[in-house]
Amino acid sequence: MLKGRLGLATARIPHKDRHGLIWLSRGALVVEDGTLHFRRNAEPSYADPLNEGDYTIPFQMVSMILLGPGSTMSHDAMRLCARHGTAIAAVGEDGVRAYTAPPLIPDRSGLARRQARVWSDADGVRLDIARRMYAWRLGEILPHEDIATLRGIEGARVKEMYKLQAQRFGIKWNGRRYDRANPNAADLPNQALNHAASAVEGAAAIAVAATATIPQLGFIHEDSGQSFVLDIADLFRDAVTVPIAFGAVKEAEKRPDQTIERLTRQRAGLTLRKEGVIEKMIDRIKQLFGDPEKGEQGDDAAKDEEGS
Repeated sequence: MLKGRLGLATARIPHKDRHGLIWLSRGALVVEDGTLHFRRNAEPSYADPLNEGDYTIPFQMVSMILLGPGSTMSHDAMRLCARHGTAIAAVGEDGVRAYTAPPLIPDRSGLARRQARVWSDADGVRLDIARRMYAWRLGEILPHEDIATLRGIEGARVKEMYKLQAQRFGIKWNGRRYDRANPNAADLPNQALNHAASAVEGAAAIAVAATATIPQLGFIHEDSGQSFVLDIADLFRDAVTVPIAFGAVKEAEKRPDQTIERLTRQRAGLTLRKEGVIEKMIDRIKQLFGDPEKGEQGDDAAKDEEGS
């Protein structure tokens, strides 16, 4: 390989000095004269406001590029991003699905090693992490030492939350129920919840990939190969997932020509972008295990508050 070709010989900028995510769709990511370009070939829309044109991408100043529908990427662009530790994730519209995200970043394993260490301590710190997650969601640290009890308490709270949110949005709620084998048989609110949950799980998958944490090692969920992704997604159920779903149901009353799946995904994409949900998920993961680039050792607030 020729020295300096495509800028491969230059030094990486540490991720702590970079911006976070950049969203691109409906265009081609290519390299020209050692510079990354995105050639957008579509008119702007409500959900995708970028104008048609040729954009220079500061690939060394971002940690992850989210490449949406209608996009292509050249081999040189992949090599350039890989060399500089800039991750590429293929995602659905506005990040409501995560299709693939090669584990290129971060270039340190601190978060993953801390996750594995606390996860393997089944009788101590592992439960503390689960209690910390429940505290974030429920607004209080529960004193119980059994994960099954914690799940039962959370389940009862969620049932009440669904009822209150339905009242707030003015929709009829008959409880959370659906048939996994035939999800379309559920009523509209339950269908919307399914679609919204899938969208938020997609965002959580991006956050887990961006932090190079281990999706299989969950603290509340256990059996799924995406257990930690589900853990992170659940942190945003009350504030993000349910409002997206019930808002879509309310919108469906005014737009009967649109399917509930389309309305929910559109609302989810807009919410993920406007509220910076993926960025917030990344921050939560760092709070759980600490930020290696800042020399942090993880958030022990649960223990501190319990002992105070």
